[in-house]
Amino acid sequence: MTGRGAGVKAEPDHVATLVRGAQQGDSLAMQELLDLLAPYVGRLCGPIALQEGPDAAQETLIAVFRGISRLRDPAALFGWVRAIAVREAVRVARRQGAPSQPLDLDAVPQRGDPQLASDVRDVLDRLSPEHRAVLVLRDVEGLDERTVGHLLEISTGTVKSRLHRARRGFRKAWGK
Repeated sequence: MTGRGAGVKAEPDHVATLVRGAQQGDSLAMQELLDLLAPYVGRLCGPIALQEGPDAAQETLIAVFRGISRLRDPAALFGWVRAIAVREAVRVARRQGAPSQPLDLDAVPQRGDPQLASDVRDVLDRLSPEHRAVLVLRDVEGLDERTVGHLLEISTGTVKSRLHRARRGFRKAWGK
């Protein structure tokens, strides 16, 4: 699944109702909204912040809770949350002192390989937070380079070069 809120099962009208309720102080609406967003946020933060993914996800949900009143358009919720999640995941990953060696996701084995998740996690551990963020946004979320650049506040050219280096490094590390 790709794009906005990929994998999140909720009707847009229901989400808009939850956002408006949360903005008006309805704690039940806020709780339901956070419950709805938690898996999406976890899926974004995990591959970027690795072991610290749960912390990054928690920081993201706190930022959503604190900032929901500033969200003007409920339809923009998932893009807004995605930007917060990526920012928090990169911040948390930098704080943990992740390596800055670049790495790519093209040559991974088929799903169902029991060692796959562990192997991919090991290879991702070698990526810098910036490279993990570009890979997740581009190859997992399916966003275009321009959108990734906007989210990470870098130029499209920088996105392309980071993505190239990250994929090349991933392939090299995967082959070892």
